Formats: sequence, C-alpha cells, structure tokens
Amino acid sequence: MLRTEYPRPQFVRKEWQCLNGTWNFDFDDSREAESCHWEKNSHSLSGQIEVPFCFESELSGIKDTSIHNRCFYKRTFTLPKEWEDKNILLHFGAVDYRCKVYIDEKLCGGHEGGSAGFSFDITHCLQKSLTSHSIAVAIEDPATDETIPRGKQFWEKKSAGIWYTRTSGIWQTVWLEPVDPVNITRIKMTPDFDCDTLDLECTFSSLVPDMALEVSVTFNKELICRDSYSITSNTVFKRSIHLAGDKIFNTNNHSASRSWSPENPALYDITFSLKSPKGVHDYVESYFGMRKIHVENGIVYLNNHPYYLKLVLDQGYWPEGILTAPEDEAFQYDINIMKEMGFNGCRKHQKTEDPRFLYWADRLGYVVWEEVPAACLFTDSAVKRYIREWMEVVERDYNHPSVIAWVPFNESWAVPDIGRNPLQQDYTLSLYHMLKALDPARLVVNNDGWEQTRTDICAIHNYAHGTGKEPDKQAFFKRFTTDLDVLLSPYSAGRNIFAPPYKYQGQPILITECGGIHYNNSEKGSWGYTSADSEEEFLDQYRFVIDNIQQSDYIYGFCYTQLSDVEQETNGLLTYQRVPKCAPEKIREINSCYRHNIAIFPQ
Repeated sequence: MLRTEYPRPQFVRKEWQCLNGTWNFDFDDSREAESCHWEKNSHSLSGQIEVPFCFESELSGIKDTSIHNRCFYKRTFTLPKEWEDKNILLHFGAVDYRCKVYIDEKLCGGHEGGSAGFSFDITHCLQKSLTSHSIAVAIEDPATDETIPRGKQFWEKKSAGIWYTRTSGIWQTVWLEPVDPVNITRIKMTPDFDCDTLDLECTFSSLVPDMALEVSVTFNKELICRDSYSITSNTVFKRSIHLAGDKIFNTNNHSASRSWSPENPALYDITFSLKSPKGVHDYVESYFGMRKIHVENGIVYLNNHPYYLKLVLDQGYWPEGILTAPEDEAFQYDINIMKEMGFNGCRKHQKTEDPRFLYWADRLGYVVWEEVPAACLFTDSAVKRYIREWMEVVERDYNHPSVIAWVPFNESWAVPDIGRNPLQQDYTLSLYHMLKALDPARLVVNNDGWEQTRTDICAIHNYAHGTGKEPDKQAFFKRFTTDLDVLLSPYSAGRNIFAPPYKYQGQPILITECGGIHYNNSEKGSWGYTSADSEEEFLDQYRFVIDNIQQSDYIYGFCYTQLSDVEQETNGLLTYQRVPKCAPEKIREINSCYRHNIAIFPQ
C-alpha cells in the first residue's frame, strides 16, 4: 500500500487509521449518481482499485483514460476496541468532483469540489451490532462540464496542447480518526512578524464546565511559553502570544535565526491540550513559522527585506499517479532538486497541492504561490463553485508559512471577456477582496499573465524570447526587459497587461511565465515554446532568458516554465520521470548570476 504517511501534518492527532489500499470499484455510466441507491448497488462492484490513485492512473491498477462520468467505491474497515467511546471522523483529502458517502449502507454526507478535503462524523451511522463496517462512495465527475473548476484536466478524450489526462474520483488519502465529543475543530495561527507575536484563534465542538486550553510553544526543543486559558465559549477563542521574551536576539528585527525563509526555514512547534476536570479531551500537535510578506515601492519584501523571487512553474503531475504523487518522497525530491538548481519557490499551477507538499515546503524552505484549478467559462454555477472552493482551500492552508500568495485567476481563464465585460472584471475584484478579507497577510496575484484588475503583483507572461537563429525576436525580448513602456505594452504578452480601465499602479513586476524550452525529448507530438537540439543550445537559451530578466531595472522576479515535462508538453527542466536534463549546478549558476537573495543575518 502506498501513501501511508500522516495526511494532515499541521493538525496532528496520534490515533488514526489509514484507509488507502485496495477498494472494490466499478463504473456506472448508465445512471446518475444523484439517483442511485447504494442499497441496490453496493454488492455489484466487479473490479478493484488502489486508493488514493484515480482510475486513469497506472498506480490505481486500472489505467483507463476513457471518459467515465460516474464510479463507485466500497471497502470494509474494523475499528479498534479502544475507540469504542469515541466519535469517529471520516476524512477525505480530496475527491474529484462530486460525491455521496455511505456508512453501513446509510448516507452520512456529501461534498462538491475537487481541490480541498472534507470530513464527516460517522458515529451515528455505525451499526453497533457489526464488528466490521462498510464504507461506500458514489462519485460523479462530468468530464465535459466546462463550468467545473478543472485546471489542466482535459474534457476531451485525449490530451493535447496544454491540457492533460483527467483525474476522477478519490485522489488523496482517506482516513479515520477517533475524537472525544469535546474536541478542537480548528486552529488558526497568524504570525505578527513586526511585534514578535503569534495570534491564535481556536474553535471547539462543544463546551463543558471549567474547560481550559493549554498551549505550549517550543523552538529547537527550547520551551518558549506554556499557558493555560479558560474557555468560556465554543465559538471563537482568541489570544496573542509574545515569543521573544526579553531577549533582543530572539526578535525578528535583530536576528534571522527564528524567522522563516527559504534560506532559513525556522519553525516553532506548538501543542494544544484541551482539558477539564474530567481529563484531557483533545491533544493536537502543530507548527508555525514567523514570516512576513508584503510589497513596497515596486519590490517584494520577505521579512522586511527585499526578496527576489526565483520561481519555477510546477503543475504537480506524475506519470504513474497523474495528480497524485506516487510517494511522499516525490514531494521532497521536487523541492530539493529545484533548490539545488537555484530556485527559491514555485508557482503551483492550476492545482491545489496535497498538504504533504506544503509540509515539506515549510520544512525544507520553499515559497509557494497557490492556485485553485480554474473553470473554463464564466457562468453563475462556475462562479459559485469557484468561490466555494477558494474558501475551503484558504481555510485548509492558512497556517503554512511557505504559502506567500494566492493566485485566483490565470490568463483570463473563466473570464474570457474580461477586457470588455464589467461583470467579469467585478468577478476578479470580488475574489481579490474576498481573499484579502480572509487573509490580509498574503499577496493576491489577480489574473496572472495579463488583463489584470486589482492585484498586488503585476504578473506578465512572455514566451517570445526567440532562439539564436531568431535575432529579431531576441532583440525584442531585450527591449521587453529594458524598456518599461514595452514591458507594459500589449505587445509583451499579446494582450493588455491591465484590463481597461485599470492601469499599472507601481506594483512589483514579475515575469511569471517564461522560457518553456523544449529539449531532450523526441517523442511524436511533444512540444515547447522554443526548441533546442543540444544541451549547449538549451543552456544558451535558458541563460538568455534569465540573464535578461535578472539584469532588468524594472523586473523583480520570475517564474520559469517548467519543473518537469508533463505528457506531451516537454519543456521541463526535468523529464516527466524527474530526471534532470542537464546538471543542476549549471542551472544554478545561471540563476545566481545577477540577483542574489542576501542573508542579512547569516547563520
């Protein structure tokens, strides 16, 4: 069984049961999932699947990439005796797209949205007379519905261009967890970098007399504080914890040792113990990082110092698992190899990644721009679905220090007429302000690429760098990076950089898609934005793109396309199987030529 690691690393309880592995499985292309009755269908599943891999993937054991809009899963599980007096929570990391869940043939809940996790308290559905219980999941993922947030998942039968194989059904870990009826339901941690404090918000399932929350914070195993707070309401509990004490070098303004950054991924450990005279009701382990991201005078600042972002576009696809990483080590490998190449972060493109990836980004030091997969069309249902998924994703990933930006739109996807349609412009504004209301401490990059409205970053895409055989194109790319008027003109991206009547307001300018050089793949149909026939030619092109961007007086960061080949799009720094196409140190040398992220307080 693969993917057995703990699935929720920022909210850890010691007792849990992984439900990944072999499930019974079948397609049902003849009827609607909404109208099916599991009592009639639960014993007729003819195949098997390896969860959490989608049926289109090799690791699922099925590898069927044809269109199936409806499918069914079922398996049994046994609860440990020690869990008898507990409430049982059933968690799904992610299911694409719409599902209903049955426990012991009884409907216990449903969910719509393929990016964020969800859970049910299944205690009331468990038949106490049974020693073994059943779980069944009915899933509907309409392959051709372009109003569903789907990102790069193609709605036609075969992958083509920038569109890839679909992911249908369960694609992240399924697991059980026992909890006391009185438990912690959410923890929200907001670092106040300038004041050296951590702002805490907690909510609880219920309230009992004389309930208290004990919070313990350590840094490198050194106890920073241990406080106990009386809980008088189960709505929202708020407190602020001062972390520096009376020691000047513990503050973030006089030392970098306790500040989180890619160069110094310092993390605090924190535990929460919910108690009453009846005993300990709940115990949760977590962590946080003290870091600040903001923009000022056209520059991005990390922890109050100018920070040049060297990002790589990461689409999060693997040949064996499609959107599901084959193993936890795959996340670590991608982050480590990109850091080795001189990148300090990624733009997770048209995918909300598994929390395990964000955990390793936190631990290893790697900033992340996060996206929710877009729908293709602008309709009422598309708007409702997208806003709902964004709210779930922000709540799930709020506490990760590695996440420094939300990217709600990309290249006018889902808002194709934004240049002329005030309704679509208002839609992007609503997402911008909603994300700022939910999370004022992060950047919002609105409509990455072109036709932006209100945004914290002026994000421009440009693949027209040319090759050594195209001197006119290369000359124009040099003008693009050295002349502000050309940089902000429609000619740079082929579209207006800002949707009229919106204009550039002095935001930091980043080239957030560039490069895309096709190299070291001769498969029929493979492509990139330009091509190179040798490693020398590839490195010359890469150097031309990155050197010109980094020498610019107007550009303060870039995102190179892309980390790895993905199916027919073969413009990665790595092959689809994650083999570097050239020595990582050669890429690092180019990435490090002009702009350096200086460690103000080296360790």
